[in-house]
Amino acid sequence: MIHWFQQLPQQRMDLSQWTPFIQKPWYRNHFMKFVYLLQIIIVLLPPNIGIGILDINILLMILIGIIVFLLHESLHILVIHKKGDISLTFRGVFFWLNTNAILSKGRFWVFMSLPFIALSIVPVILSFYVFGELKPILLFISWFNTFISASDIINSFLIVIKPKNTVFYRGYFRIKED
Repeated sequence: MIHWFQQLPQQRMDLSQWTPFIQKPWYRNHFMKFVYLLQIIIVLLPPNIGIGILDINILLMILIGIIVFLLHESLHILVIHKKGDISLTFRGVFFWLNTNAILSKGRFWVFMSLPFIALSIVPVILSFYVFGELKPILLFISWFNTFISASDIINSFLIVIKPKNTVFYRGYFRIKED
């Protein structure tokens, strides 16, 4: 079940068995500053490397941006829709998907990475094979999705460095005994 713009009901967790996903308190407190820094770098990239995405009509950019955002969130939901309840919440301009499902390392990595791969990496690869009006549109899709994927990118790297038998739940992880 998807809970739109509301938190999932709180469930009791034995915190002695779970470790915060971001273990260092300083990094946990400053995580969003790293996301903002990455987003600033992403925003500054196109003009500095000669990508002509700003030549696209502004209304088309807005429409593409909305579609990319909806596809991005849909890909996240696709990975976890049968594993548990999902909550889409937001704070300011940032949206979060939360689930009450316990996710394996592989599934959690796919959850975090699939929208970035499908909507940023694939369009860049496709842009090498197309010309004309379609090329800047593909590059805009990739750029915009990379911008909204900033926290997903960081989290994907953090997931990769966790041990093999790790499971994740609501911002925490633990090593699963076989």
